[in-house]
Amino acid sequence: MPSLSDQPLIHHLQQFEFKTLTEVPDSHAWPVVNDHPHGDDAVPVIDLACPDAARLIGQACEEWGAFQITGHGVPVDLLDRLEAQTRRLFSLPTGQKLKAARSPGGVTGYGIANISAFFSKLFWSEGFTIVGSPHDEARKLWPDDSAEFCGAIEEYTSWMKPLGCRLMLLMLASLGLSEGEIDWAVPSNDTTHEAPAPVIQLNSYPACPDPDRAMGLAEHTDSSLFTVLYQGSVRGLQLLHGNHPTRRARWVTVPPLPGALVVNVGDLSHILSNGRFQSVTHRAIVNRTQTRISVAYFYGPPAHFKIAPIEKLMGPQQGPAYRAVTWPEYLTLKRRLYNQALASIRLPTEGEEESRTNTSEIITAAYTRRHGEAKV
Repeated sequence: MPSLSDQPLIHHLQQFEFKTLTEVPDSHAWPVVNDHPHGDDAVPVIDLACPDAARLIGQACEEWGAFQITGHGVPVDLLDRLEAQTRRLFSLPTGQKLKAARSPGGVTGYGIANISAFFSKLFWSEGFTIVGSPHDEARKLWPDDSAEFCGAIEEYTSWMKPLGCRLMLLMLASLGLSEGEIDWAVPSNDTTHEAPAPVIQLNSYPACPDPDRAMGLAEHTDSSLFTVLYQGSVRGLQLLHGNHPTRRARWVTVPPLPGALVVNVGDLSHILSNGRFQSVTHRAIVNRTQTRISVAYFYGPPAHFKIAPIEKLMGPQQGPAYRAVTWPEYLTLKRRLYNQALASIRLPTEGEEESRTNTSEIITAAYTRRHGEAKV
């Protein structure tokens, strides 16, 4: 996701406590929140124990770019502890949370959503990013009392790693592929197939006095292969669904289901499937009376591995729709281009103008004119 210098935003946080406000300040007042109609479509719910799970997942990835999963095996009591520890973190005084503030251009720690760099208004939310071990950042918050927090994060990560692999294999199976055809998706002791450090994002969306004028997190797609999201019991996650010529796009709320997890397809899976799987646009809205928390686990390939459209998925007259890219390379594009990163690596089809090869430079110039250069 986009990165930026956090110094002006961190200074703002030093003066800002969501729970003390009785109205939305101008810094957080969005002129348009409901930019699309709302729909009541049912986001697919898939039991991973179902023999037909792979087919159902493939269908959901193509039609929705997202689905909820049950039968995943993650203990309910662990999800409860994860939510409790996340709430414990965000309930700390701002001054204490700032002891673990994300450094300028940094990745880990406390701060505001990185995509804030692309907007003139701030989000009604706080975040805390963990890459790999949680211990270093947690000790900044609780020098002598971080064991419970770290224990919950580490145990959750230990469940997410195999679950992520299982989901990846089911997604590939739905495309007619076997484990042997995508060897990086299978755990290996071979150091050349080293898995990336787990990335977990903790989010808090405080209760808001005027939810129609605030935004928890603006619409975006994820850069990963997919994201596994625990969203607690408070509504707030919305997906943009039905964006095709015969049906107007509309926001659909993903209802929290006890014990269920949400899976969002990311840009890298869109590339891998040559556009068959949809990288879903989603956002977070806020609630008038309840603070919502969520925990996102980003699943991606090894850093050195180049993600490219799978040749087996192409027809006789169809070539790759996107060029090959590593996850770090794609993250760099996302920092510069935000939601236009995917378009920037699309390959021109026969008959398209050669200028398509310069899409990245054109989009970068347009965003620079509109938003200014995002600081990394």
